[in-house]
Amino acid sequence: MTDARDRPLSAIHVHRGAGDPRRGWLSADGWTVPVALGRGGILANKREGDGGTPRGVFHPRRLWWRADRHGRPKTFLPTRAIRPEDAWCEDPRDRHYNQPIRLDGAEPGDRLTRADHLYDFIVEIDHNAAPRIAGRGSAVFLHLARPNFSPTAGCVSMTKSSMLRLLRRMSPRTKIIIG
Repeated sequence: MTDARDRPLSAIHVHRGAGDPRRGWLSADGWTVPVALGRGGILANKREGDGGTPRGVFHPRRLWWRADRHGRPKTFLPTRAIRPEDAWCEDPRDRHYNQPIRLDGAEPGDRLTRADHLYDFIVEIDHNAAPRIAGRGSAVFLHLARPNFSPTAGCVSMTKSSMLRLLRRMSPRTKIIIG
């Protein structure tokens, strides 16, 4: 018989905390952890560059991780090791908007190989994915938090231990309910 702790989560809830709209809580299956949210708080009408974390129901698509820094974590999600040329297109005028891209050394873009550890583990979610609408927000991920839990540009961030615990139970069918 499979223990419930070994099965994928059906839902994860992210909601804003009291007092500071840039801080919140992530709850799943009876446990709750602090998270940092976008500098614009949780917004129903997400726009590129507004710093808001989008309100809605999403699903995880894939785990990206820094294999040069960590072993492959246990998860039910499809995985992809981050390479030096991996980036994310945040330009609403580009046909690859809100999609992973490859960049050479000089091209602009949200590089996934950061010097800090924020993108050591990235859960790509299906925000503005099908269909992709220019200007409705890009590169909204679950990723690691800064030590002081300062706000993100619109993502949901958490400690490494919380991320690894979440990854063990996350699958493409897990609902991520923000708001």
